[in-house]
Amino acid sequence: MKSENLLIIADSDRDADLRYVTGFQASDPFIWLEADGRGHAVFSDLEIDRGRAESSVDKVHALSTLCRRLVREGVEAPGLAEVAALLCRDLGVRRVVVPSKFPLLLARRLRKLGIKVKPREGCFLPGRELKEAAEVKMISAALVMAEVGMAEGIQALRKARIGRNGRLLLHGVELTSEKLRSIIDCAVLRAGGLPANTLVAGGVQACNPHQRGHGPLPAHQPIVIDIFPRSIRTGYFGDITRTVVRGRASDAARRQYAAVLEAQNRAFDCLREGVTGSEVHAVVEASFRGAGFVTRRARGRHTGFFHSTGHGIGLELHEPPRLARLADSPLRIGHVVTIEPGLYYPSTGGVRLEDVALVTAGGPVNLTRFEKIFEL
Repeated sequence: MKSENLLIIADSDRDADLRYVTGFQASDPFIWLEADGRGHAVFSDLEIDRGRAESSVDKVHALSTLCRRLVREGVEAPGLAEVAALLCRDLGVRRVVVPSKFPLLLARRLRKLGIKVKPREGCFLPGRELKEAAEVKMISAALVMAEVGMAEGIQALRKARIGRNGRLLLHGVELTSEKLRSIIDCAVLRAGGLPANTLVAGGVQACNPHQRGHGPLPAHQPIVIDIFPRSIRTGYFGDITRTVVRGRASDAARRQYAAVLEAQNRAFDCLREGVTGSEVHAVVEASFRGAGFVTRRARGRHTGFFHSTGHGIGLELHEPPRLARLADSPLRIGHVVTIEPGLYYPSTGGVRLEDVALVTAGGPVNLTRFEKIFEL
């Protein structure tokens, strides 16, 4: 059977599929076409030397050369659609399959130029879900960058003094979410990672799982720290969450933390090839119910456990597979997923723990090495 011809026109900074198939990082859009099993890339003069040296494609083409040909043929100001159509014509390609997020205007232009365009639903490159050993190493390296940031954040909290007003002071100045986030992000940068939207949320703020956090950090209350940097060198992500208390936690917060830790351990225990994401999620829900932690909507907000258990991670922070109530796809060897149960109650605050796991033939391997300590 003849293979499909695949086309992507994007920048590989934001398009994980393009980064995956070319191994090339670029902030500006370029063309990648796979025809008869061979990969072709069209680079600008700015990128072509680097593209030849760093990309993994079979053939590199110069954008300027193809544009000059089009101008000689009477095309005024040729764009990427015209260049892609010319490359298709040179390779005898009349029909291409593109990602579902392929730009609509480019697709329309290609069709006018005689190229049939078919979008692919779901994963454009399904094989990208299963991570090879080299990819696992790159995810682990990005995870270390996150752990470096976490270590700096925890150290700053340890050094913080508890003020009379129940707020934390670092070097005599009130310690805020913004200040602690900057400490963490600077450490991640020094380790080779690109931090983005690091979460540092204390008290009631942490009851919103994606709250970045703002203002003074409280003593004696849970503080959720969620760090998910991207490696500057490889483009792969790491992801880690820890919940800590600077001072003395309440008995209710301790029980909440213990329940989250137990739920995470149970999720790890059932992480096997063939188990579906919904089954893993159900184990976490059952663990919380058994510990007496109820999930409900009260006073206009969700409380308890109301998000997914985890997600795949790689060249995207969130990618298949999902570990959630409606995730019926089975796990496979090579999947790398987060395990991040949490409980959220305004009376005690939010608690979440997150590690990254690799599914292997022998069971799950926890790629996260950072310790779990609740009270500092």
